[in-house]
This record gives sequence, C-alpha cells and structure tokens, in this order.
Amino acid sequence: MSLENILKTALSSIADAKNLSEIEAVRVGHFGKKGVITALMPELGKLSPEEKKVRGAEINAVRQEIISALEAKKTALEDALLQEKLESERVDVTQPGRGQMTGAAHPITITLNRIKSLFGSLGFEAIEGPEIESAFYNFEALNIPAHHPARAMFDTFYFNEDMLLRTHTSNTQIHVMQAQKPPIQMIGYGRVYRSDSDQTHSPMFHQVEGLVINKTATFSDLKGLLTEFMQKFFEEDLKLRFRPSFFPFTEPSAEVDIECVMCHGEGCRVCKQTGWLEVLGCGMVHPNVLKAVNIDPNEYQGFAFGMGVERLAMLRYRVNDLRLFYENDLRFLNQFK
Repeated sequence: MSLENILKTALSSIADAKNLSEIEAVRVGHFGKKGVITALMPELGKLSPEEKKVRGAEINAVRQEIISALEAKKTALEDALLQEKLESERVDVTQPGRGQMTGAAHPITITLNRIKSLFGSLGFEAIEGPEIESAFYNFEALNIPAHHPARAMFDTFYFNEDMLLRTHTSNTQIHVMQAQKPPIQMIGYGRVYRSDSDQTHSPMFHQVEGLVINKTATFSDLKGLLTEFMQKFFEEDLKLRFRPSFFPFTEPSAEVDIECVMCHGEGCRVCKQTGWLEVLGCGMVHPNVLKAVNIDPNEYQGFAFGMGVERLAMLRYRVNDLRLFYENDLRFLNQFK
C-alpha cells in the first residue's frame, strides 16, 4: 500500500473514531509491532543511501501527520468526556438544600457555662488553669505533703515523681494566690483526672473550685453563697445542709447536701430514701495553704468550695449514667439542642 493510501486510510479511521478505544486501535494498527508504518521500516535496509534518505523522509512525514491527527482526536474525545461528566454532575444552586443536621453544645459544656455565668453574676472571675501540674501545686501547697494519708483520696496519673495530671482544679487557686494579692474572688474550672471508671465515675471529669480571700470572709458568707447558687442553678427553692467533714486544705470543712431534686425530700431510689443528695465540699481555707503562697493568715482569711460538673448535670437533666456523657450517642445528645 502506498504512503498516500496509508495516510488517507489512517486519517479516515481517526475521523470516524467514536471513543478512546478506537483511537488506540488506530495507533496500534499503524505503530504497533505489526503496524502498517512499522512494516515499512525493514525495506529501508534494501535501498541505496540516497533512496533511503528520500524514502525515510516520506515515511517520517506520514508518521508525523498520523501522530498529530491521533493526538488531536484524543484530546477532542477527552474534552467531550470531561464535558459530559461535568454536565452529569452539575449542581443546580437554585434548588433548596437537602438540609444539614446542626450541632449543639454538649450537656457538660451547657452546665459548665451555666455555673460560670451564675458565679460571674456574683463577681467571680473564671480561670481555667493548667491540666499538667507539679506535685507542689496539686498537693504540697494545698497542705497535702508526700507522707499525708489524704493522698490516698486521689488515684493520680503521674508522668514522673513530680509531674502529674491534676486531680482537682484547686491547683488553679494556688496559681492565682501566688500571682494576685487579696482580695481574691475566683472560680477555677476544667478537666481533672483520676484512675477510676464506673457508672458514676470517669477517669476524666470536670470540676469547678471557688475561692474567696479577704479580711472578713466567714463561714456564714460561704453558706449564703452556696445556698443562693444552688437555688439559682436548679431554679428551685432548695434546702441545703452542711455536714462536718475533712479536707486537708480547709478547716473547718463540710460536705454540702441539697434537698433531693427528684423527690423533693420525700425519699426515693436516687437519694437512697434519705431525701438528700451530696453535691459539693467546702470549708474555710487552711492557714497552711495561705502560708504556702505567702499570704499572712493573721491578716487574711477565706473560704473555698468544689463541685463536680457531671454530678450537677446528671441531677439537672435527670441522667442516670455518667458514661452517657462520653459515648457520643446522638440520640442522647440531640435532646440538649
């Protein structure tokens, strides 16, 4: 077949190709091992140098023209495929949306924000404080030295002998008292960590600690503050009772119970038929704590209190299993939107 006919046939096949597979078939038919153009190459060896030069140039010219036609056709087919895909995936922006599920604040976040807001309205500054802490701020400065039996109250996650994950937010109080001169009125809040996990305990949970330091603070002030806070938090005229207790960093110390929000003091399964629920601990700041931060206990005094955020959230929202807060079950979380 003459070069003219080869070129004519190739260009016709390229023009008639409907897809990339047919274009590939034309390429292989001309330039593959058994292709038409490939088959012309052995005959060049039989020609004289002058004839070989002329014939080679003719074959190369046909070869280049066919290659150019193949590339042009391939580009056109690929563009057509892309356009077809774009058309099939076109989004009509004028159509109404399918609707998206909106998120909401987590019940723990809701509860924590409520606590911060209520104490903020009473003049308390909210400070988060570090979660990775030294033993001095977490224990020693709070009147809990290494040999103190009260350390058994805390199942602590240690990094080494000195560094640990804080077991309570009381460490924030020490930082504030070191950096700020009295009077002080603040709450420390955030995550705390203890090696404990069951229906009512989590290895990570949230606390709020309050501190007031001035020259006139009394236990009566503490009782009045906590009574007002609890009644506003639960939006009920709740009764409170203060039971003597022990905390290394306060003296005297007390546990605070509120009238059961489930049965209103009549006795139920939640309050174990007592009519009372324990919600926080409190007391007058121990003089040793003031001395640890260079505050003169003969001139200043104060009180402190601490509460678990999860505990208050469970009572406010009637949640019976602490683990529900951390399982990320949308059926549970959607109820707080």
